Order: sequence, then structure tokens, then C-alpha cells
Amino acid sequence: MAYSLPQLPYDYAALEPYIDELTMKIHHDRHHQTYVDNLNQALELYPAAKDWTLSQLLANLAELPDQVAMTIRNNGGGHANHSLFWESLTPNPPKMPPQQLLIAITTAFGSFEKFKRQFATTAQQVFGSGWTWLVIDEDGQLAITATANQDSPLMLDQVPLLGIDVWEHAYYLQYQNRRLEYITAFWQVVNWTKVTERWGKNSD
Repeated sequence: MAYSLPQLPYDYAALEPYIDELTMKIHHDRHHQTYVDNLNQALELYPAAKDWTLSQLLANLAELPDQVAMTIRNNGGGHANHSLFWESLTPNPPKMPPQQLLIAITTAFGSFEKFKRQFATTAQQVFGSGWTWLVIDEDGQLAITATANQDSPLMLDQVPLLGIDVWEHAYYLQYQNRRLEYITAFWQVVNWTKVTERWGKNSD
């Protein structure tokens, strides 16, 4: 299959003042489009994987030829990560997760505020480029993890529920080197309805 760039579920300026319009345009139209284009080009070199889903590609990188595995890791991961990221944001977010997810987060992390602090600290401490995630881990538990570059939790047998992109292209035009300000602003636009939907589909 040929992959395509998903449309944003809101206008470029819809997340202002937390994420600015120009950042959204460049991030979506240029960076994400490049991941899609490079992924499709890599699959042209290995047609046997053309019918694999994106999740299958990322979970089975070891089965791919060396000449395409790293390209698919970087660009398939970039496509998966960003596709989830756009849907995880909304201009009209609920202030808190719905009750059932809130209970699960509180059970796993002690409280919603403790979860946010741990998530923010993990994101702040990512060295260089990468992501921080709320996932369902290999044991079926909620966990916070970080991945480098465009690596996806799908590569680790984890289910990503919420991710924050801490590559500089995600925030530098607006926040420059003030990553923590970007992370703090991120909470103002999290689509907890979508996160809860993912959790409900994948939790026991």
C-alpha cells in the first residue's frame, strides 16, 4: 500500500496560543510529508512488505532487508508517531481524562498531577530528538517511556496512547530552547477523549 499524509483534524491556527500556526504548517506539511515520501520510496525497494500494515512493519523490522530496515524504522516511525500526535491534540480539550482513564492513571502513578510531572520530566530529559509517551506496556500496565529519534513504542510491543514530540522542529519557532514551556503548553491541548478511546480499545 502507498501511505499518504493524513489531514489535520483542525485548522493550522486552531491550537494557538499553545502551538503556533507556522509551526503546525511546517511540522505537518513538510516534516511529516517527508516521512511519508521516504517510507513509500523504501517500500518500492521491498515490494514483499507493501501489504504490511504500519504496525506490522514497525514490529518486524528484523525481518526486513538491511537496505530498507533503517529507512522504514526512521520514516515509518515518523509517520506513525505524527499520525498519532495530530489526533492527540484538539483546540477544545477536556480539562481532565474521563473518569475510567483517570482512575487508571491515578492507580498507576499516584495521581493525575504526579503523572503529569513524571511525563513532563521524562520529556524534558530526552537528550536531543525524540518522544515521550504514555503507553500500555508489555505487561498491560500504563507506563511512561521515551524513544529516541522517530522510534515508536510499536517497535517495543507497547501500545502508544499519548505522545509528545520533543524534536526541536515541534516547538523551536515559538519556544526556542524553552522546551519546558512547550511541554507545559502541551497539556492545554491534549485530546483526552481520543487518548481514552485508544486506551479502551487496548486495555484488558
